[in-house]
This record gives sequence, structure tokens and C-alpha cells, in this order.
Amino acid sequence: MSNDLRNFLTIPYDQLEELNLNAKEQRQKRTAAHKVQEDRLKYLTDEKRIKAVTVLFSDLEGRLHMLDYDKKFLLKSWDNLTFDGSSIRGFTAQRESDLRLGIDWGAFYWAPADVFGPGKVLVFGDVIDKGGTPYSADIRGVLKVFADKLYNDEGYTLNAANEIEGFLFQGIDAERRFHETHRFEYVNTGGYYHSLPGDPLRTFIDTTAEVQRAMGFQNEKDHPEVAPSQFEINYNYSEVVADADQIQLYKLICRQVATRMGLTASFLPKPVVGVNGSGMHTNVSINKGGKNLFWDAKGEEKLSKLGWQFIDRILTHGNDICLLLNSSVNAFRRLDPHFEAPNQIKASPTDRGSMVRIPIGNERSMRVEVRSVAPDASPYMVMYSIFKTGLDGDTAKIKNLRQAERYLPDNIYTAMENFRNADWISDILGDDVKGRYADLKQAAADRCPRLLGTFVKAPEVQYHHDVYNQFLWNQF
Repeated sequence: MSNDLRNFLTIPYDQLEELNLNAKEQRQKRTAAHKVQEDRLKYLTDEKRIKAVTVLFSDLEGRLHMLDYDKKFLLKSWDNLTFDGSSIRGFTAQRESDLRLGIDWGAFYWAPADVFGPGKVLVFGDVIDKGGTPYSADIRGVLKVFADKLYNDEGYTLNAANEIEGFLFQGIDAERRFHETHRFEYVNTGGYYHSLPGDPLRTFIDTTAEVQRAMGFQNEKDHPEVAPSQFEINYNYSEVVADADQIQLYKLICRQVATRMGLTASFLPKPVVGVNGSGMHTNVSINKGGKNLFWDAKGEEKLSKLGWQFIDRILTHGNDICLLLNSSVNAFRRLDPHFEAPNQIKASPTDRGSMVRIPIGNERSMRVEVRSVAPDASPYMVMYSIFKTGLDGDTAKIKNLRQAERYLPDNIYTAMENFRNADWISDILGDDVKGRYADLKQAAADRCPRLLGTFVKAPEVQYHHDVYNQFLWNQF
């Protein structure tokens, strides 16, 4: 059909940024939900050039799902949307399959038409069970309830920011085709901070950064990472649920931009033997009344007592939550100490092999960095487990807890055993969700080789033979 016959919404990037930043400010200020809902419904009604609303939600493992609703239908039925939960991994059984999908009107995004198509807007959804309550396996909803309760009861605002690394490979669907090619091909071999203007990696980073900026991410810096063809695009911290949403959008944007360039953006933690893997370093802090509760000018490393207690609880439960932070077989290929992998259950201001690091900060930026997180983990599970553990977990009576010689598992089977045996996981997830998650991880692990795959010398760039299986059975 000729474009001349269409009149779908397209918005310039500078106007997109203004719209998304205004929506983000409403979210940060916790504008009343009914007021935001009223504003969004009026906007959708008045804007005739919108054809569809894309509603996003995530399954138990963090895999992103998207449904396009015709705008006119959504305006009539937004409060009665249902879907088949039995088709979603980790959700309901077939005999009790119906679930509702609520609209989180505060999590509303205007997206560039040249990347997502004209005439569409995006909004995140809440999964609701038949009784009208948040669905227990929708961890985004669990995180949202947790964060809201802390705000209402304690005045706490949970903040987070992530450093999400990934690889850019030649060709479309390089992960799906790995079983045919048995290799990934770099688009750039320059390494850390090195990329010539106009080369594919730099063009990809620039384009992705432009899209993020337009969607209100408030970018900070971007650059090639240590490994060849590896990238990192950083953005500002946000309230914890908004931050987790942005992680899902970040990966979606990267994949979309890469595909349009005839390339693949991969968030496998360790796709290539012999070079650094990809992590998702997770920086967290807590504010109350505009004050950063992790800052203490007189504290050790300028970190407050609350901050150190937060760290001690993370270290205590490091093995319990490891499977939530590193949810795939491939993630444990990354926890190799030869490549700056954070596999030691200790805290340090300098040692990047530590699970937890205390970066240099000031009154505004003081934070705790949890480094043992893989980029294919569910961001909602990561955020919930870190904050819930850091605030409510136990503190082990281990001598020199912060520097004790303890290590995270080097394979998913040990991680699953720790997970299943952990009473703390039952406390934070409940036995039902804990069991569902463990069963999904067991099924994925059993389809992949337990030990490291064979590989040839590095110049031939041969890769682990578990990568294709991991793509099929785990989230990215």
C-alpha cells in the first residue's frame, strides 16, 4: 500500500525525548495513577494517527512478550484484557490458563517510528490473576508491590542503574544460526574504547544511543568494551521498576537497531571463548526525602551503616540468589576469574573480581555495585532479589564476611542445588514460584552439556557448542 494513503503518527526525535521525559517525571514524582490513566486515555482518544498500542510484559524467566492492540479496541476494553497464561513459560497450567493483563499507564513510551514503525506507542502491563490480585509469577508486579510498600511505609525510593554489555555480530539471527555456522563473526576488533567513526560498531552504538535518548533514557556515556565487537551504552539511574523496564527496552532497542543494520546484538554472557564475557553490573542505592541513605562522609569508603548492612546480607545470601542473577548455562561460562569475572563472594572498593564493589561516590552518587549479574537474567528478578535480600536478608556469622575466601558456583547445577536448598528463596518467592523457576532452569540445563565444550585455537574463533541450545531455551 502506498505511504501516501497512510497518516500514521511519526514524531521527530527531539519531540519524542520531551514527551518521554515528561512521562518519566510523572513516574518519578508518583503522580496519582488515576490522573495518569486519565491523561493517557485522553491522549489516545484525541490522537487520530495512532493505530495500535503495544503492551509489554515478561514471563517468569524475564523473556519479553509484546501484544499489539488496535487502539479503538483498547479504548473500549483496556480494563478487561485477557490472555492465555498457559502459553507463557512459568505461568499457569493449561487447566487454569486465563489471566488478565492490566495497563500500567505510568510506564508509557513514545517510540521512534523509523525503528518501531509509525502509529504505535508502547506501555508495560501488569499480569493479574482471576481473583484480581497481582499474579505471583509476574515478578515485575511483585517488584512493583515491594517498592510501593517500602515507599508508603518507610519513605524509601529504590534506585538502580545498570551497565549492560553485549556483543555485535555479523548477520541477522546469528544466535539462531549458530548450529549451522559454529561461529560468530566480529564486526569490529578494536577493543576497549576503540572504534573508528563510521565503522559498524560505532554506527550501531550511535544509533542505539539516539533511540534511547529519544525514549527518555537520559544517556551518560557509551563505548566499545574490552572484548572485540563488544559494546556498553550507559544511562541515568531510575526508580527500580522503571529501571527494570528500561533494561528490557535497552535490549529490545539494541536488537531492533542491529537487525535493521543486518547484524545481531547478543546478550549471551559468554558467547566467545578466550575473551571477556558480558555482564550487567547493577548499581543500587536508596533515597528518603531526597537524601541518599548510602552516603556517610565519615563512613568506611564513605558508605553508610545501612549500605554496609545491605552488602553483608547480599554476601550472606550470595549463593542462594546466584541462580536469579545468573540464570543460564552460558552465564556460568562467564564466571571465569581469568577474565575479570566477579566470582568471589566478597566486597571491595577496588577488586573487580569481587561480587560486590563500592565505587567512588559523593552525596548524590554513592551506591553499591553488584557485579555478578549476567545480561540475560530477568531484570525484575535481579532487582527484586538484590533489594529484598539487601534490606530483609540475614547476616551470616562468618569471620571476616566481607573478605572471606568463598566463591560463586562455576556451573548451573551447583547453583540450582543452592537455590533449591535455600530457605531464603522460599521466603522471597514462595515455594510455588521457586519450584516453577527451578524446574525451568533444570529443563534448560539438561539440554546443554554440563562441562565446557571443546574449542580450537583462538584465531579460528571457535565457540562453545552450548550456545545454540542456550539461545533456544533461555532468555536473552
